[in-house]
Amino acid sequence: MTPETLIPGAVTLAQLERIYRNEAPAVLSPDARPAVETAAARVAEAAAGDQAVYGVNTGFGKLASLKIAPKDTATLQRNLILSHCCGVGEPIPRRHARLMMVLKLISLGRGASGVRWDLIALLQAMLARGVTPVVPAQGSVGASGDLAPLAHMTAVMIGAGEAEYQGRILPGDQALAAAGLAPVALGPKEGLAFINGTQFSTAFALAGLFDAWEAARAALVISAMSTDAIMGSTAPLQPEIHSLRGHAGQIEAAAAMRALLDRSPIRESHREGDSRVQDPYCIRCQPQVTGAAMDVLRMAARTLEVEANAATDNPLVLTEAGMIVSGGNFHAEPVGFAADMIALALSEIGAIAQRRVALMVDPTLSFDLPPFLTPDPGLNSGLMIAEVTTAALMSENKHLATPCVTDSTPTSANQEDHVSMAAHGARRLGRMVENLNRILGVELMCAGQGIEFRAPLTTSAPLRAVLARLRLDVATLGTDRYLAPDLEAAARLVAGGAITEACDLPLPALSA
Repeated sequence: MTPETLIPGAVTLAQLERIYRNEAPAVLSPDARPAVETAAARVAEAAAGDQAVYGVNTGFGKLASLKIAPKDTATLQRNLILSHCCGVGEPIPRRHARLMMVLKLISLGRGASGVRWDLIALLQAMLARGVTPVVPAQGSVGASGDLAPLAHMTAVMIGAGEAEYQGRILPGDQALAAAGLAPVALGPKEGLAFINGTQFSTAFALAGLFDAWEAARAALVISAMSTDAIMGSTAPLQPEIHSLRGHAGQIEAAAAMRALLDRSPIRESHREGDSRVQDPYCIRCQPQVTGAAMDVLRMAARTLEVEANAATDNPLVLTEAGMIVSGGNFHAEPVGFAADMIALALSEIGAIAQRRVALMVDPTLSFDLPPFLTPDPGLNSGLMIAEVTTAALMSENKHLATPCVTDSTPTSANQEDHVSMAAHGARRLGRMVENLNRILGVELMCAGQGIEFRAPLTTSAPLRAVLARLRLDVATLGTDRYLAPDLEAAARLVAGGAITEACDLPLPALSA
């Protein structure tokens, strides 16, 4: 696979998404090397000098006042990595670990960290040859860097820890050797440069962002199907309504739904003589709700693109000023805020989708669809409990959407007395996306069932293609059957992008 060439400071979300989805390798542009080597030389000078420079020849955190002799600086850095390997819990997914490695490459490539190019070359080689550190999911509070997770990543580089290679979990030194690589000995500041930073939190936030956006696009398609299933009106999609408000996401959502429902025979059949004046909000206000969520996701995306390109370790080497300065770029507050924003968007997309499910299974609201979308209600329960499942998932996502960034707690003997909690704020996004995809999967099943009950009328051409794709994996529900596999199959279609691909229409892009 051709590696992505990354220009530190100018890496795009599109590049990062390709790396995340395809587990693509990555290399820094050769243009980054001079700045990296200049900073490394400045650190080497400081390490040989008499002046105390934090992280170069001193202890760390509360121990920063303790001076370290030049002969012990290598031991200092190795001890730092080993002592910080305190992560617990399940290993993170491989593609998240690889994205974290790539983000660390970008940060080091800014030329402000003071590491030698040899370490960057090893990290690039690990990505290219498939050596992926085993990184426990829990242990970071998102300040002073994602210390524990990044330490587990770095441990493999010095021949410690564990890594996955060709499907096997091996000790770090053995994994490197099997891939034809050798561990490195850390020089002054290099261990600190690797574990200070927000790359764990940012990797999970980006993964949540990319998957949330795919879910939002799917929600537009599926909600259009639901609109036809209940014979809803397309009048609320009139472009003038949305331009009068002016929000970009709302305008784009309405435009996408108009295109999806264009020339639907179901819609045309009830333009005249329909006794209903207005549809419920879950139909009528879909552009306003999911469109607003799309705007929020784009705001989070801007923050995360900046963060992905940032130098976030400490201290930083300011080569033009000739200084090595201790600061606080490792504090993941921007990532924590972005993760909370993504969580809110995920929760709201699911909340309004769940109400559409409830609408379609309720015969008093669904405009003559049978109860619970079964052809023989009473003897069969149809999608009754599938709707209950979506209510459970919606409620769970509401709880998970509670902000994490406000939940600071002091650590490290009060030296790190305010932290971002960005790590678990970002990690919880994966669970929320899974919940949302299952809600949307059930909505897809209900909408497909509802449209089929409108026969001989049919829906629009794009939505007929979506329904046909659904039926390849999930059959029409007649008599009751064991439904759990169908729910999972529908969720997979949503998560994998099959639904948005099947409609064969342009849908809003994250970078718009």
